[in-house]
Amino acid sequence: MNLNRIQLLFIAFIISVILAVLVTLSLKAFARERKLKNFMGRRQRDYTWRDKLLDFSRQFTQIRHDELRQKLVAAGFYDERYVALFFPLKYGFFALFSLIAFFFRDFFGLSEFQHLVSVIAVFAIFFIMVPDIYLNQRKSQLTRKISSNLPYLIDLLGVCVQTGMTIEASFMYITKEVASFDKDLAYMIKKTTDRSKIVGLPKALSELLERVPSNEMRSFVNTINQSLQYGTSIYNVLLTLSKDIRELQMLTLEEKVGKLSAKMSIPLILFIMLPIVVLVAGPGVMRLFYYGFQ
Repeated sequence: MNLNRIQLLFIAFIISVILAVLVTLSLKAFARERKLKNFMGRRQRDYTWRDKLLDFSRQFTQIRHDELRQKLVAAGFYDERYVALFFPLKYGFFALFSLIAFFFRDFFGLSEFQHLVSVIAVFAIFFIMVPDIYLNQRKSQLTRKISSNLPYLIDLLGVCVQTGMTIEASFMYITKEVASFDKDLAYMIKKTTDRSKIVGLPKALSELLERVPSNEMRSFVNTINQSLQYGTSIYNVLLTLSKDIRELQMLTLEEKVGKLSAKMSIPLILFIMLPIVVLVAGPGVMRLFYYGFQ
């Protein structure tokens, strides 16, 4: 296969990526329009292969859309516009920069095809893989932040329950109080409260645990579910849970401090011990080589 055919295959690959993104968005729009027509009560046509294709595309894109929404919410991006722009921007920038590198390869010094493929591979890693890695890191950071502030939420919830409020009403009340020191935790609680009106509080708490997968949140969700299921008193349990979470966080901090001395030994050996060894043993080694060659 000569170089011209490889270039044609490469152009066909880039064009196919762009067409795939455009076709997916078009099918999604058609499926949304068809769903709207059926909802308005218009007469349905015969179920043809086109309708099957649209339904399959709608189900696939809806699944991807829901997964992406949950992923962005777990990472701290709460605006719905990010969900609609994530995939088009990610693959669109990759295709755009790949085409620029291909058509202006002589200007950028990419005359050889191996260099061009290497640059395209770097673009693929940067525009396709890096955003997902960044979202996972943001999710981990947000999970640690919410888990560290969870004891304050539990204390507020315990006070509200002690005054005679129900758990649902307590969640609605503490959303405004929590927003003063942690907006992310307030958004999670507000979303849980809104979902509880539709699917019930146990299901909403399970979804909260999926967005914030930590041991502290799991203990909190299990405690609330146990109180809802058996009707037991929850005030003393919440106080004990808040105390246990704080003690666990203190133990984790002490463990990190204990590991700090071992981590500091690495630069100590590299930048202090090795130069001292070189300074002490260097003259003797140089003298040995000097008299050995004579």
